[in-house]
Amino acid sequence: MGTLIALLRRIANMCHKEFLAVMKDPATRAILIVPALVQSMLFGYAATFDLVDAPYVLVDQDRGAAARDFVASLEGGGMFRRVATLAGPQDIARLIETHAAMAAIVIAPDFERRLQAGAASPIQLILDGRNSNTAGAAAGHVAAVTAAFNRQWLEQHGGQAQNLPPAIETRAWYNPNLQTRWNILPGLIAGLSMLQTLLLSALSVAREREQGSFDQLLVTPMSPLEIMAGKALAPVLIGLAQSTIILLVTLLWFGVPMAGSPLTLYAGLALFTVASVGIGLSISAVSLNMQQAMLYTFVLIMPMMLLSGLTTPIRNMPELMQTLTLANPLRFAIDLVQRVYLEGVGLRVVAGDLLPLAIIAAITLPLAAWLFRNRLA
Repeated sequence: MGTLIALLRRIANMCHKEFLAVMKDPATRAILIVPALVQSMLFGYAATFDLVDAPYVLVDQDRGAAARDFVASLEGGGMFRRVATLAGPQDIARLIETHAAMAAIVIAPDFERRLQAGAASPIQLILDGRNSNTAGAAAGHVAAVTAAFNRQWLEQHGGQAQNLPPAIETRAWYNPNLQTRWNILPGLIAGLSMLQTLLLSALSVAREREQGSFDQLLVTPMSPLEIMAGKALAPVLIGLAQSTIILLVTLLWFGVPMAGSPLTLYAGLALFTVASVGIGLSISAVSLNMQQAMLYTFVLIMPMMLLSGLTTPIRNMPELMQTLTLANPLRFAIDLVQRVYLEGVGLRVVAGDLLPLAIIAAITLPLAAWLFRNRLA
């Protein structure tokens, strides 16, 4: 029992030393808090695919009552904002090319006559495809407005019930208003904390080598495993603290409601942070100085973010890329956080994410310890 207490005391002392190394500089303390807040705000407000303002130009060649009613239905939602009314389609290209408008709607000269005759009366929609997400959202909204207008017009002008198109009532689970930030912000609880956690753990041993205090560690009574455990504990706690900051911003500032259990969420975050620290310590063990550690870290961060599924669904990636995501702890962490936060699932449901995280942690931590001992030899 006394041996265990002495072991825990030595690890706690090493952890305390790591905290002092990180926290003694006021600039470093600010870096641990301010970027998490700023990045949460930036992603919450700027990183959005929501269609809020869609400037468009109108080419109304019919100028009848039906065309006016359709335009009123389109603009009544407050999403489409008319920036120009053209006499013909010849100026559409110039307005879209200069980003003055993202869409153009062309109503044919016989629009109302074809409606009265019961024939199809198509409306041409021209979109700026340089932003495919926004263009797709605009096309979907115009299609919905058009379907609603058709039903209303037929009902008001004596259309037969069997000729009415079926009405589609849409209900989105877990994100009723289909807001992008509801998908992005919960994922950032894991994503943004990983950046700092990976960097802090990668710099831990490299900083000792560069400052000349690495040899002093070797003459202490601590074993290499105890040194690695102490160095791992501080980044894990700091990573969980940053996740808490982002969680509070998501919950309190942006008002994204949390459906799941905080205990389930933090169990997954703790396992993910341990796996990330294992990767960071492996980088630190092979780095000769802090510059190398930072370079290796930034080389890894971008592929890990791209292969995480945060912005691009993993099922849409090529099969080779989907296979590579299996080695990325961020992929499983983001899926876990989003499911717990938005769906409210429990530990049993997210076991498919916890198991890979445990496997990655069981590989990276012993690898870091082996590399550490190998560099001492």
